[in-house]
This record gives sequence, C-alpha cells and structure tokens, in this order.
Amino acid sequence: MAVQTKLDCKRTVNCMKILSDPTRLLMLKLLQEKPYCVCQLVDMFETSQPAVSQHIRKLKQADMIKEDRREQWRFYSLRDDFPERELVEAVLNQLEDDVLQAVKQKAKPVSCG
Repeated sequence: MAVQTKLDCKRTVNCMKILSDPTRLLMLKLLQEKPYCVCQLVDMFETSQPAVSQHIRKLKQADMIKEDRREQWRFYSLRDDFPERELVEAVLNQLEDDVLQAVKQKAKPVSCG
C-alpha cells in the first residue's frame, strides 16, 4: 500500500483506535458503500439507538463520516476528505467476513420517523 498523504501521528493513532472497535469498523465499511440512517444501523446491529449514536459521535469527532439531513432524518456516509482516508479505505477494502455479511442481510429501508 502506497499512502500518498502525510499522516499526523496523533490523528493516525486516534484513527487506529476508532478502527479497533469491531462495531465501528463494520459501520465504516457499510458507510463506505452507501449512506445509512441511525435507525437502519440500530436494526442492522441489533443494538440500542444510544449505542449507535455513541459510535456515530466518535466517527464524526474523528472527521471520518459526514451527516446529511433529509427532512427529520440524518444519514451518514464516509467523508471524502479526511487525511486518513487512504489508510482507512485500505483496511475497509480488505474487510469481508461472515459478520459483515450477516449485518448487511439485516439492512432495511428507512424505518424511522
């Protein structure tokens, strides 16, 4: 892997901490593919809304995801412009396992509102 962007040590360590959590890693993989609403992530991960919101908060604080408001709903997706993007995508592009497939199979249309 040839990373072109020069990375800041502190931000890179924080990025690795974010990626070290299995739920956040899987969320990033999903958000790399398409935008999701919190309610969809709650259903897919079979966890509480506050738990998903905490993961989303950490991903937003790390500038890894962006929020798109559509009426009363908020959709999240991977940002195009964070310094560690190439590093994160190198990891995400290699990620494919049974847990990820099981989570993807639970995807449903937006159900919140």
